[in-house]
Amino acid sequence: MEITWDGQTCFRLSERGLASVVTDPYPPDMGAEYPRSRAHIVTVSYDDPGCRYTRGVRGPFNLLDGPGEYEIGDVFVTGISTFADGKRGAMRGLNTVFTFRFDDLTVCHLGRLGHVPTQPQVENLGTVNILLVPVGGGGSLTPARASEVISVFEPNLVVPMYYKIEGLDTKLGTLNRFLKEMGVEKAKSEETLQVRQSDLSEETQIVVLTPNLRNGG
Repeated sequence: MEITWDGQTCFRLSERGLASVVTDPYPPDMGAEYPRSRAHIVTVSYDDPGCRYTRGVRGPFNLLDGPGEYEIGDVFVTGISTFADGKRGAMRGLNTVFTFRFDDLTVCHLGRLGHVPTQPQVENLGTVNILLVPVGGGGSLTPARASEVISVFEPNLVVPMYYKIEGLDTKLGTLNRFLKEMGVEKAKSEETLQVRQSDLSEETQIVVLTPNLRNGG
């Protein structure tokens, strides 16, 4: 399968012959924009304008913005309700964590998660091969909390998201703070992540994706 990061918590997930997914599309007024991708499924993890610019995606598509279990285009999607802060939603409300099963690979998108999920929540999501995790704070996971969450899920691959990058107007921490927390001096960097089940290692690996951005306007 193929995973491309468009900045913030926005990814494009695709596998030949299966439904394609766009997560958390954001508006161009944040300073940059991504190509208008076509998708069969659009997910919105957090009820905020920075996560639900759905007119930036070409359809027709199915919009998923809350908990549930879905099967669309042979992709199995599970959404569970979590909190977007560490105070049971008192500050930033609810967040939906989504998993996407593409044949023999499962991708988990944590959205704007702000706390360490409970063991039952993690078990409800099943085995996760690729974890897309916010690491820059801003109300969501700090580097230390992100590290805790990774240890709970025990994924094969970790792709950090929602941290400070050039071109986007956000108040977030840097990627280096997260890598330092994880004890990683230099992570593997890719423009697009192309992965098969046979590529996966039992030991958790971190892959940094280069954001696919262009100037907004």
